[in-house]
Amino acid sequence: MSRRRVLLVEDDPKTREVVELYLRREGHEVTTAADGASALAAFAAHSPHLVILDLMLPLLDGREVARRIRADAGASVGVIMVTARATEEDALAGLDLGADDYVTKPFSPRELMARVRAVLRRAPDEDVLAAGELTLDRRSHQVRVADRPVELTPTEFRLLETFLGSPARTFTREELVARAFGADSEAMARTVDAHVMKLRRKLGASGALVATVFGVGYRLAT
Repeated sequence: MSRRRVLLVEDDPKTREVVELYLRREGHEVTTAADGASALAAFAAHSPHLVILDLMLPLLDGREVARRIRADAGASVGVIMVTARATEEDALAGLDLGADDYVTKPFSPRELMARVRAVLRRAPDEDVLAAGELTLDRRSHQVRVADRPVELTPTEFRLLETFLGSPARTFTREELVARAFGADSEAMARTVDAHVMKLRRKLGASGALVATVFGVGYRLAT
């Protein structure tokens, strides 16, 4: 399996240290966070393929973190929830929040790694997204049209990444606000229209790839 980016969110230092060691042994690039607020910041900064998420966290609990991750990234990132609570209701609640798997403490690190491998096999492994002459590199945050580099704002980049990452999907303006500005943003849905207009202009002829779905929102033209 290729090297993947994993965000490990765990407030217990010893557990965090052990799991990070096993993840690095598997060859993954690991970022850690000890609370919910730091987890969201790390998620935005590193665009991980997988999040291992403890539910009992300071500042912001894991359920809320999971909700915001799913609002921002949809199904493009894997989520494994970890908790000391082992009831069926807790497991179902975690899965309802969008978790791909659910692990209860205490757990075997080897078992967790097996679950990590299973989830990552289902997760996208594309750092470079493309359509026509347009390419977007998630790691370097570079966009090109043919051989021409295109300078985008962070908001424009996230919008374009959203369209290229789910080419068959139509996004409402409200969904695009969550993706581009964050789940808690107070930005108005119509703000998206202005950013899409600027994005199209910067992309030149490739701007036509961002299609309007009247009365709904936008999608990638196919």
